[in-house]
Amino acid sequence: MGSEDGDRRRRRDSRDRRSDRPYDRRRTSVSRDDDRRERDRRSRRHDDDGKDRRRRHHSRSRSPRPRHDRERSSRKDDASPSPPPKRRRRSYSQSKSPPPRRPRGPLPSQQDQFRQGDDAAPAEPVVEKQKPNFNATGLLAKEANTVAGTNTVLKYHEPPEARKPSSKEQWRMFVFKGKDMIDTIHLYSRSCWLMGRDQAIVDFQLEHPSISKQHAVVQFRHITKTNEYGDKLSKVKPYLIDLDSANGTRLNGEKVGGSRYIELRDGDVVGFGDSEREYVMMLPK
Repeated sequence: MGSEDGDRRRRRDSRDRRSDRPYDRRRTSVSRDDDRRERDRRSRRHDDDGKDRRRRHHSRSRSPRPRHDRERSSRKDDASPSPPPKRRRRSYSQSKSPPPRRPRGPLPSQQDQFRQGDDAAPAEPVVEKQKPNFNATGLLAKEANTVAGTNTVLKYHEPPEARKPSSKEQWRMFVFKGKDMIDTIHLYSRSCWLMGRDQAIVDFQLEHPSISKQHAVVQFRHITKTNEYGDKLSKVKPYLIDLDSANGTRLNGEKVGGSRYIELRDGDVVGFGDSEREYVMMLPK
């Protein structure tokens, strides 16, 4: 007990001593600064807590709305009384006119381009040009085969190899009626002999009614042949050609084909149409 009373007494003396000390101004200012710092720290903590609360509240407010809320808002928008504005179509009259189409036809003439106003004459209709035709028309041969002074067209014209026979080979054609010789044709005098019923154009007239106006031709041709030894032999020989006559031409009793050359030889007998006259080829030695 005595020790406890002594301790109390010592504590009380020290407290009295502390109270009797003079006022330390420096210590009070330090304690005030500490108090101010503590108040600033608390206010700063309070401000940080408020900012955290506002941030959390803002993040909650920006979170996506539930699905049923969005559906309600979309229904409200659909049920709005004002319809969306219609898109007006632009007409060519209000907007700029479309570019003119380029014509596919030929360009107008230069004279029409220089004419102006109402005096310009209407464009003439376009006439298509005739395309070139390179096929054989026979017009040139028709003009070449026309008999001078008449409108009669010859059925035959001489080929390039036509030649007059030499004077050494005096070909003749003897005309027989039955057993009697009534006429002689000197074939060597010319290169071509046209025979028929038309007296105006033929070289030798055949009077039988079954004979055509231009019936047949005896033509001398220069032909070159190669023999078995390779030698070329050229000679002028007579040929017979029927001009597609109505009753045909006979050679040695057989009818010949039309429009083709057949060689005539010494002693051949030719007949024309239904005539009984015979025309015998002869080459005198």
